[in-house]
Amino acid sequence: MLDFLKGTVTEVKEKSLTLVVGGIGFSLHVPMVKAFTTDTQAHLYTYLHWNQENGPSLFGFATPHERTVFLLIIDCPKIGPSIALNVLSQIPPGQFLEIVTSSNQAALSKINGIGEKKAAQIIVPLKHKVQKLINSGSLIIEQQQNFVQWHQISEVLLSLNYTRQEIARATQYLGEKYTGQNYQLDQLIRAALTFLSQKQA
Repeated sequence: MLDFLKGTVTEVKEKSLTLVVGGIGFSLHVPMVKAFTTDTQAHLYTYLHWNQENGPSLFGFATPHERTVFLLIIDCPKIGPSIALNVLSQIPPGQFLEIVTSSNQAALSKINGIGEKKAAQIIVPLKHKVQKLINSGSLIIEQQQNFVQWHQISEVLLSLNYTRQEIARATQYLGEKYTGQNYQLDQLIRAALTFLSQKQA
């Protein structure tokens, strides 16, 4: 099984990127494509999906946790990889798991491309499955910070007219940079704003 790829990003498209590994270029669909830039190194955990009509598609994820959540989503009836990718491009994996375990259908339906019907198709089959995995220790609902804190950060950034994609990139950045450290909410918000302003420059 192809577990991960490590190489150089040579092209970034709207929803995918090209990663060159040992002289071979792999096209990978990724949730947070704007977090990548060309001529940089990337380490992506992979999933190979087979579609009967379109053949194979390769997906890449920043962490094993993100890949696990993606696989949970596509395990839902009538929910495919494009919807799962869309969800993870707008909210972090931990926030998605919190939405599922709290049955917050309204929050999930607010995501672009996810209405009330799809939100129910995702939450209903996953709620008990996710809770069982969390109770067994196989799945961690939030690896970096308390979900409430992430939610507050998201709400502040939304009020400042940042898009959900920008907010997802910012929270992913905060999770990677400040994991295991005790920071106040205002410090994290300032760090998120600094990150987003640098991306826009």
